[in-house]
Amino acid sequence: MPTTTGARRQVKASLNMEDFGFFKGSGIGFDDLWEGNEVISEVGIEKRLNKDGLRYRLNRTEKEAEEVGRLGNLPGFTVNLPIIGETYLGPPQVESIWEAIGFTATSNNEARQQEKLKAIEKARTASKGVLNGPGAEIRSKWLDKYGYPRLVGSGGIFYADQLSTDKVPMGGFNMGKSGQIWPIPDVVKKGAYGGDKGWGMKKTGTAVDGLPKVDKI
Repeated sequence: MPTTTGARRQVKASLNMEDFGFFKGSGIGFDDLWEGNEVISEVGIEKRLNKDGLRYRLNRTEKEAEEVGRLGNLPGFTVNLPIIGETYLGPPQVESIWEAIGFTATSNNEARQQEKLKAIEKARTASKGVLNGPGAEIRSKWLDKYGYPRLVGSGGIFYADQLSTDKVPMGGFNMGKSGQIWPIPDVVKKGAYGGDKGWGMKKTGTAVDGLPKVDKI
């Protein structure tokens, strides 16, 4: 019976960062390098994002959670459990049961939408291109050749995901290309097809960055 052989996959375990306190105070110990840095803690990351109004893992920010209060205004209580310590038991701070179980939970709050809009503008007006090449000045050449800006912002590609919770169309890659298969919410449709983004931007007579339409030969 024929058999096949292939390269064996070698998996090596590695200890990346653990000094057991031996290097403390040396400048290269774990605490020396990472103490106070939020990235080593999910709680730290969440608190840091919350400072800018951004959500972490679909959870409302502390401010947003306080605004909606406990689900159904039901009571909760805090207990001191062995090993775990102080623990809250009760309803979460969400707007509905659907958000509580994850169906309508989203990270796409107002702050995140503003960050997407800023990133779109930054990509569109980039003064430096890929590999430090030409920036926004070559976008008109791309429009002439391809019919749409080949890269979103000559400094690189930014994809602004188009979500039903967006207040304004985001446009995805903002290349003026689009289409749909299934029924979608109006705000998504405007971002993907006939509105301010997608093919719709070409109906207005300008490309994504305000460049005039070019007559194809």
